[in-house]
Amino acid sequence: MTHILLTGSSRGIGAAIAAALDRPDVRCVGHGTASGFRADFADPAAPLDLWTKALDRLDGRIDVLINNAGVFEDNPLDQVHDAWTASWERTMRINLTAAAELCRLAVLHWQERGTGGRVVNIASRAAYRGDSPAHWHYAASKAGMVAMTKTIARGYAREGILAFAICPGFTMTGMADDYLASRGGDKLLADIPLGRVAEPAEVAEAARFLALEAPPSMTGAVIDINGASYVR
Repeated sequence: MTHILLTGSSRGIGAAIAAALDRPDVRCVGHGTASGFRADFADPAAPLDLWTKALDRLDGRIDVLINNAGVFEDNPLDQVHDAWTASWERTMRINLTAAAELCRLAVLHWQERGTGGRVVNIASRAAYRGDSPAHWHYAASKAGMVAMTKTIARGYAREGILAFAICPGFTMTGMADDYLASRGGDKLLADIPLGRVAEPAEVAEAARFLALEAPPSMTGAVIDINGASYVR
């Protein structure tokens, strides 16, 4: 039985990942759902509190951490300085720092147990391609997540601690719907050779594979799911 902590599982990609992990050989604790735990990652105390509660729910053992929680909020360059900085720090706290704290707790947990484990971080195409002028902070937070994933993979592979990242492009979630509507959907779709945005289930299938089946030699891999709108 594989024990999994999944953040941001209430909607969109997170809900699709939870559904993909709904199988007899998996126990998954979700964050942000009625059956899981509430945690506001803007609060610096939230990641440790979530980890502690999830560990208790899962009988003292977590085998896989999937960091999916995140925000995508405008931060126009011409805001007053304090507002721009506060928005930057909020996005970094939720998208990157909270994920880093959970990764740290997971690595320490697996080192203590001597069992190894897996991290799957849901980043973004923006980590490599960048984003709009109002989303410096979002792109930077996702680039940081990719760099963190690679660092964990390189640092702890010999201990059986594996790390992977997924970089979706536009995905048909609430956040993507809002963004497409505000930027002109047809123009953005024209930039995707596949001709459509990704479905949450497509990202979820990759997350399920990385969490449960990917061979150890894949550690450090970053999987792109963006309809060829950005290729590396």
